Amino acid sequence: MGYQVKTLSQLRPILLGFRKAAGLTQAAMAAHLGVTQQTYAQLEANPAAVSVERLFKVMRVLGVNLMLTRTAENAGNVVYPQDAPSKTALAEEHMPEYNVPKPTARKKSPTPAKRAAAAKKRENW
Repeated sequence: MGYQVKTLSQLRPILLGFRKAAGLTQAAMAAHLGVTQQTYAQLEANPAAVSVERLFKVMRVLGVNLMLTRTAENAGNVVYPQDAPSKTALAEEHMPEYNVPKPTARKKSPTPAKRAAAAKKRENW
């Protein structure tokens, strides 16, 4: 079954539905991804905030594919790379000119003794 996603807020219920249809709990999904259940719960609560790479990892576990299609109303408005304006042309077009003086070099202030920060557990996925 295909689902059309037009807004980021639609991702959460769709991912939740695919996970439940696969018979997986958040803990099971987390185990497949190599993260904690709390980390996966955060991802599922706000999937719009995660990277595309992480979203693809979740989709791979769920056996879900992503298909991109062009909408009918935008079919004629395609800009091909060779026709697109250069980055410098875009920057010049949209950047206002300001007469801002260049910053002067500052002396480095002595740094206070660094405290040993508590190491936060980082999940690599």
